[in-house]
Amino acid sequence: MSSEEGVDLKKRRFLTATTAVVGAVGAGFAAVPFILNWNPSQRAKAAGAPEEADISGLELGGLLRVKWRGKVCWVVHRTEQNIKDLPTLDDQLADPKSEVPHQPPYCKNELRSIKPEYLVAIGICTHLGCSPTYRPDVAPADLGDDWKGGFFCPCHGSRFDLAGRVFKGVPAPTNLHIPPHKYLSDSLIVIGVDQEGTA
Repeated sequence: MSSEEGVDLKKRRFLTATTAVVGAVGAGFAAVPFILNWNPSQRAKAAGAPEEADISGLELGGLLRVKWRGKVCWVVHRTEQNIKDLPTLDDQLADPKSEVPHQPPYCKNELRSIKPEYLVAIGICTHLGCSPTYRPDVAPADLGDDWKGGFFCPCHGSRFDLAGRVFKGVPAPTNLHIPPHKYLSDSLIVIGVDQEGTA
């Protein structure tokens, strides 16, 4: 082997190593903006943030709409009669005991709520994502004599009671979803944070 071949090999190794280092640095600079894009923007973080709902002015039978994570959430102030009527509907419902877990554990009860007088639910039909209408009226002509108030989806006819439980024989497969929430006081609810304080 001549000395020139040795020099060429050394040059080749040097150039290969230099190219690899420059390439690695360049890849690092190219990757930084890409990786930074994985972090949510401030706007996205704000969209997913918990929302407070002031229920101090919510009358009996009233409905308050709150936007959380781009979804409409409802807070319904149920009357004593509404609460008494709920158990009488069990035989008409697909999942009266809320066995399918579409609510936090602390809302897995007959009323699907923390406080009996308030229902907090996501206002999106579990069939195809339409927004049901609030129908608190009792026995309206279009919903029948056994209707005791609830939610009716005009898109495909799904019906839910005032606990967000789905009736049998409708397109919606499950009860309305209950978001994580907690009470800060008797008049203030935070939607998006559960009772343990986790989002």
